[in-house]
Amino acid sequence: VQENFRGNVQTGLRKLNEGVDQATLLALAELKHLNMTKNVTSTLSIDDMLPAVVQGAIGIASRSNDDKMAEYIASLNHEETRLAVVCERAFLTTLDGSCRTPIVGYACRNEDGNCLFRGLVASPDGTHVLETSRVGPYAVEDIIEMGRKSPKKS
Repeated sequence: VQENFRGNVQTGLRKLNEGVDQATLLALAELKHLNMTKNVTSTLSIDDMLPAVVQGAIGIASRSNDDKMAEYIASLNHEETRLAVVCERAFLTTLDGSCRTPIVGYACRNEDGNCLFRGLVASPDGTHVLETSRVGPYAVEDIIEMGRKSPKKS
């Protein structure tokens, strides 16, 4: 039986310890931040479970008319990550996704130097799943186009 619950990491772990739940999925980054990795029994790979779109990327906002700040921020940019984010966001935008839509996507540079994108959208109850996977040049125009292509029913 699957149960969705709200709360923080401590709530999830308390439910496990009290026997309310037999297992839970928690973000490893959060467990590391809280120094609670002793509770980790296994981790899921990208092949097991795709992350939410743009998961783990850090964005910085500044005033649009602050050229000095824009210069500082530009020096922090990691271009490979920026392009992956562009691809993933194009996918989410194409599907008109929101925080309530089961849409996941992951773009990265593969061993050949190309962009590998994998995405999935599901119905809220999980009965219908559409998946996509594609490879293309790691260039902004190509990455946007990869993100915009619709997924296929699996």
